[in-house]
Amino acid sequence: MPINIKEDSLEVALNKLKARENTLLQFEKISKLGSWEIDLKTKKSLWSKRSYEIYGIEAGSMVGLDTFFDMLLPKYHEEALSLIEDSIKTGEPKSFTCEIKRSDGKIISLLINAQVVFDDNNEALKLTGTTQDITQYIELKEQTKELSALIEHSSNEIYIVDVNTLKYLYVNKGASDALGYTKDELLSMCITDVNPYLRQTDIEHIEQELKKKKNILNRTVHQRRDGSHYHVQSYIHTLEYKNKTAFVIFDTDISQLIELEAESKKQAKILEHIHDSVVSVDNYGNIKTWNKGSENLFGYEASEIIGKSILNIYAQDNLEPLAILFSTLNEYGNIEIEATMLKKDSTQIICDISLSVLRDEFGIIDGYVGYIQDITQQKETQTLLEKQTKQLQYQAHHDMLTHLPNRTLFQDRLSQTIMNSKRNNEIFALLFIDLDQFKKINDSLGHHIGDEVLKQAAKRFKNALREDDTLARLGGDEFTIILKNIKSKENTAHVAQKIIRHIKEPIKVGIHTLHISSSIGIALYPNDAISQDNLIKYADVAMYKAKDEGRDNYQFYASELSAYAFERVIMENSLRVAIKENQFLVYYQPQFHAKDEKIIGMEALVRWQHPKLGLVTPDKFLPVAEETGLLKEIDNIVMREAMQQFKEWYIQGLNPGILALNLSMKQLNEKDFISKLLLTMSELGFNPQWLELEVTEGQVMNNPDISIEKLNKIHNIGVEIAIDDFGTGYSSLSYLKKLPLDKLKIDRSFIEDIPHDEDDIAITKAIIALGKSLNLKLIAEGVETKEQRDFLLQNECDFIQGYYYSKPTLAEDVRKFIGKN
Repeated sequence: MPINIKEDSLEVALNKLKARENTLLQFEKISKLGSWEIDLKTKKSLWSKRSYEIYGIEAGSMVGLDTFFDMLLPKYHEEALSLIEDSIKTGEPKSFTCEIKRSDGKIISLLINAQVVFDDNNEALKLTGTTQDITQYIELKEQTKELSALIEHSSNEIYIVDVNTLKYLYVNKGASDALGYTKDELLSMCITDVNPYLRQTDIEHIEQELKKKKNILNRTVHQRRDGSHYHVQSYIHTLEYKNKTAFVIFDTDISQLIELEAESKKQAKILEHIHDSVVSVDNYGNIKTWNKGSENLFGYEASEIIGKSILNIYAQDNLEPLAILFSTLNEYGNIEIEATMLKKDSTQIICDISLSVLRDEFGIIDGYVGYIQDITQQKETQTLLEKQTKQLQYQAHHDMLTHLPNRTLFQDRLSQTIMNSKRNNEIFALLFIDLDQFKKINDSLGHHIGDEVLKQAAKRFKNALREDDTLARLGGDEFTIILKNIKSKENTAHVAQKIIRHIKEPIKVGIHTLHISSSIGIALYPNDAISQDNLIKYADVAMYKAKDEGRDNYQFYASELSAYAFERVIMENSLRVAIKENQFLVYYQPQFHAKDEKIIGMEALVRWQHPKLGLVTPDKFLPVAEETGLLKEIDNIVMREAMQQFKEWYIQGLNPGILALNLSMKQLNEKDFISKLLLTMSELGFNPQWLELEVTEGQVMNNPDISIEKLNKIHNIGVEIAIDDFGTGYSSLSYLKKLPLDKLKIDRSFIEDIPHDEDDIAITKAIIALGKSLNLKLIAEGVETKEQRDFLLQNECDFIQGYYYSKPTLAEDVRKFIGKN
């Protein structure tokens, strides 16, 4: 068979080419160089695998010359173009150092070597080259440069000294500046030339110490070129430098420290004889020094007390234990305190004490010193003056009968509230209260009876308010209240109703059982007025309107009432559109088992996403919705959407617990409500055991027999029933026992002032006890603080809902809670 030489030669060439390619790949791997070539006519590029790695681009991606320039930092563009043009002209290899921004955003330094390849017609055919990542090299070079500059320009004197000859091998600029010699002059000198007091025995001692330790500290004296001297502290250790064993010496000028030490010795003599007490102790509180002033103040001779604990004179009933004082001193260096001290005869005195730490020459704390003055008499005088001043100030700003703020303090508080509300863009309400028929009680039974009625009325008003609100007596039977930062007009109305309800309860004074009521006028800032005088005037006008309406009621300022009525008409129309266009969002607030921090369920809450007003909270539109009959339609929207969401979570393998939905009585009273509920659950595949319906206490008690019948039917389906806002209505225990209840929800109004309000604490404990006795689960809503949570846990209310754990939020955010659960 004839041999095909052409085919054999081609195969040999291909094998060689493949071998060369493998060799090149191996070379790239070892050298970490990336190779590339660019067709100068098509601008297309061919990169090696390493080149892709350097630029952070996926291997095999389409790249070209533009790819390189897109990643090259702009400041290098002009230089790169110039080098390419020059390489084309001359044909010579070119090197180029630059920075690029990789595809991952990281900026790196590159060294690029390139050369143009020409064709047979001497035209530039392609640009080939290599790329190397030199980022670490550049960083190391910069660090080395910075370190050298740091040593050279250090304010410390730095020397390297030949161990054998004691000649300087290196000195920094700090040494040259300190001694007044040039660097060349110092490098021709030895260590004894600038250390006139350094003896041979000292040098031998240093050498022996360095053999034992890695480094030592030493003090010596340097002599400048001009013959002057200064003290230095040397830090010395050994190293190999230019193939020689050498000392490295870091010298610090301590001339000021030496002067201070000398001055300290003088001061010690002065302190010994000053009138006030100066006492120093070691780290354990044992007394080290005791001057004459200390002997005079405490009665101990120095020989009696030195070496004993400072607790002999530091009273045990001081607020700060000694260990805490020492710890504070260690942190801050010095403090001033007042403390009770003990004399030798056990007499207690109040002292002003200035305490400071003591440090050794290495800066380590080795004790404490106290400068002590007896201020017992001064404190007694100061306490008496403060008491008298406080009493006078109190009398000037308070009503002496009720101990409430008087007109002067009220005016000041009102002015401050206006300024704060303006700055924070907040609303507040001013309530003007007049006791109905009080004049008859005062005139018929006497001022002493009337005064007692005023005192009891003041207490009842105060119990209806928050701590931040201001209750004042202007005089006679006129009271004012400033309700700060109110969220809505309804909040103000709620407080007014609470006040009216509380004041109507019988008042017992001696043998008399008296009944009074109140008329309340309300003005809002800034809705009604922004000035102090107008707010008071408008609240007063509204109060007289309340009297005209038959007393025992509250009235808002008239012009605001007109605007409010108009707003409600607009809101009703907007709500109808919102229902039609489904502008409502469902928010979820998780409910937790507080003992193990696990989610047990969540309450579905509605929000209105108004196209112009943005997110509208329920307190703004639910009252209108309830009055206009639109609430049941909104509730049905929320019910369907929330059930659908819960079903999806369960399908996804999550455990969101029980879905709590508010059930209005209008919904419950619908003839086909139960059939609609069953149909909705069936359509959505929603398990009845996942659902809890919440009804308010007041609504149930309006028609308890019918409520019991319908709630029993719902409960028989497998749906849990909870009483919402429990404690705010007037439940009959006989009906409460008949209701098919699973859970009581403690209203937030009882939780918000815990643990500060004793009445709320008592009510909450009573509700918990009632729930336990009826074998009901209990959940508290509106829990915002750790103190509230801890109180509920201590009193066996384990289920909690409120901002302490989570505010109401959208489904996608709640899902994170469920995932963690």
